[in-house]
Amino acid sequence: MTYPEHFVAPFRAELTQLGVEELRTAADVDAAVNTSGTLMIVVNSICGCAAGKARPGVALALKNAVKPDRVATVFAGADMEATERARGYFTGYPPSSPSIGLLRDGKLVWMLERRQIENQGPEQIASALTSAFEQFCGRPVTH
Repeated sequence: MTYPEHFVAPFRAELTQLGVEELRTAADVDAAVNTSGTLMIVVNSICGCAAGKARPGVALALKNAVKPDRVATVFAGADMEATERARGYFTGYPPSSPSIGLLRDGKLVWMLERRQIENQGPEQIASALTSAFEQFCGRPVTH
């Protein structure tokens, strides 16, 4: 059973207003993963505690000079097929919501699970993300 859209819409908007791309189907997820470069997938959720910290953490991290080539999201409890497919790329990790996976050329290189999110504030989540960006997403282009 999925959550009604009017329940999830405000939580979707917290990420999409940042330019985060929604992946609503399994085909959307496959297309995003099967591109070169780095891709961060945020498994968003309606959970107020952990997801309520993760979304602001993502917003802070995306201000970093170094960031993934693409940033996308699936919504657990709403976009069931897309969420299941995204989790399929998070090999070696049990399903959790929220969670954040960083892929490079279609392969998972870094993961932040719910258990690592729920006891952190947005600043700590952003710090973990920006460290991963620095490690896996290359250097910023300077002009």
